[in-house]
Amino acid sequence: MKEQIYKIDLIKSFNLEHIFECGQCFRWNKEQNGSYTGVFKNNVLNVKIENNQIIFQGMCENDIKETVEEYFDLKRDYEKIKKSLSKIDEPLKTSIEYGSGIRLLNQDLWETIISFIISANNNIPRIKGIIERLSKQYGKAIIWNEKTYYTFPTVGELSKASVEDLRKLGLGFRDQRVYETTKLILTKQVNLEELETKKSSEEIREILLTLPGVGPKVADCIMLFSTLKCLDVFPIDVWVRRVMNELYFKLPEENKLKREQIEALAKEKYGELAGIAQQYLFYWKREA
Repeated sequence: MKEQIYKIDLIKSFNLEHIFECGQCFRWNKEQNGSYTGVFKNNVLNVKIENNQIIFQGMCENDIKETVEEYFDLKRDYEKIKKSLSKIDEPLKTSIEYGSGIRLLNQDLWETIISFIISANNNIPRIKGIIERLSKQYGKAIIWNEKTYYTFPTVGELSKASVEDLRKLGLGFRDQRVYETTKLILTKQVNLEELETKKSSEEIREILLTLPGVGPKVADCIMLFSTLKCLDVFPIDVWVRRVMNELYFKLPEENKLKREQIEALAKEKYGELAGIAQQYLFYWKREA
């Protein structure tokens, strides 16, 4: 594996902070110069914006241009999507303007499943810490710029961890869930290759919900943020419930707002682009 570099002209729908701080990923960290360095699959990349260019540089397993185009969803026309969603209503238009540089990453399905099981009832610094320790313990080392990075462990690599091993890494109550899910995927009782060929979001969700630690919200996050790319799902957490209640339902107690009500409205208003609309609304509510 050798160091590679790839540059493209700066595009409107590409803001580093919007992409890496919108809650979709946990292995990208901000550097002092404002760039971000991350590990995904067998790659370590730094991404920076300089002189109206986006510069991708690092250790890349395959051709960096193809890797970057796929991972950063560069072939999708986000300007067209934003234009379409902005017509729906004023609040959504405002949220799009706020997080205009968001792009949905095409993250490895296996890594996304385990990462979002770990994310349940957890905060981002803690999630990142757990995933880093997991990778250091069971992943492979990649040395770049005199620094050692660790890949996310494969199914086979993580299957070597016992529940006690996972507990020592700080997973808490999630240790058993990660252990059991790893075994189900290792033995192909849940076949990820087959899952990636399915077209129906409902069918995919049903299968994901059979995994320990995967509830409706985690399933939707996996479907939206991984290579599954089900753009019609609408993950609902505390921030999304809050913003949807404030904008549309206006109940005195937001926790009385049912998931089914939010999902029905999202489907009606945002249709096949509900997942992208969710990211703009979530980022806007949480950050602004």
